[in-house]
Amino acid sequence: MAQPPNPKRMSLSLPDWRSSLPEDLLESIGQHLASGHDTASFRSACSLWRAAVSFTTFGSLLLLPFDLDSDRVGFYCVPEKKVLSKMLPDVRGKVACGSSCWWLALMDEATSVTLLNPFADARAPRVELPLADEHVAAVSSSERVSRVHGWWVLHPTNGYGDADAAGRAIKLEDMRDVFFREIVLSAPPDAADHGCVAMAMLGCSTEVAFYRVGADSAWTLLDTKLEFSVGSIVHCQDKFLAINCTEEISVCSSNVAGATPTATLLPSLSPPVGLCHRSYLESNGELHIVGAMVSTFHETQSFTYNSAIYKCNIHDRTPK
Repeated sequence: MAQPPNPKRMSLSLPDWRSSLPEDLLESIGQHLASGHDTASFRSACSLWRAAVSFTTFGSLLLLPFDLDSDRVGFYCVPEKKVLSKMLPDVRGKVACGSSCWWLALMDEATSVTLLNPFADARAPRVELPLADEHVAAVSSSERVSRVHGWWVLHPTNGYGDADAAGRAIKLEDMRDVFFREIVLSAPPDAADHGCVAMAMLGCSTEVAFYRVGADSAWTLLDTKLEFSVGSIVHCQDKFLAINCTEEISVCSSNVAGATPTATLLPSLSPPVGLCHRSYLESNGELHIVGAMVSTFHETQSFTYNSAIYKCNIHDRTPK
């Protein structure tokens, strides 16, 4: 009687076809992928497949809010108007504090920050950023913050300026309001040709914190010279732009080789009249402002919102 085939022996005899395909064939397959979902699945196979296909071909992806106790996240693909869903066990118990260069910045309750490429294979490296220290905590919040047994505690003040000695532990969902509100990358942290700088917008501060991956041991604070707290950070034309609620812009530079960081104020932007809920993004090396135009109808006492995007000429004598 014939013996059934041994699955283990068969698996040993099969070649690893992921690494055996030639590079030009992988690139040809990548050019025929029909959607961002197919591209994400293709790039998740292994590092060789990921290198053969650029995910930027399919335009911007927006990270959607996710359950802090779940390991499933969603991305909205703007050109296709579809949601890509992906299982990421690393996001459980963390809060997203940034998404740039196709990498996520995830922070836990101890302010440990992990940089993760959600469209890489499971063996892709994670990049760990240093914890926030007392210097970062001091400028991030208007109230006193201290570390107790490795965890952060907020000491609210009463009407007389006295801080609560006991304080309360800062919950995960509140971490961005106190520490790293948003982290922006200058380049993918695994890029070998040029260094990556992480710039962090803090909870409520005119200062920013930056960390040069592979070169620094701790976060470094930089005064943006803005009058009000930083409300947005964008990396554009090899510079970090810190922007506040009055459209003041500070150009922040930090060299990976160790040069002294600088902050230079630009003339304030003049956004279109009626543009509210403003935010900023970089596209094709240019700064754009995104917001909503409000139309009011006095006859019916109603109003409508229409999304609008404008390109900002920040290098003009009068930015507009």
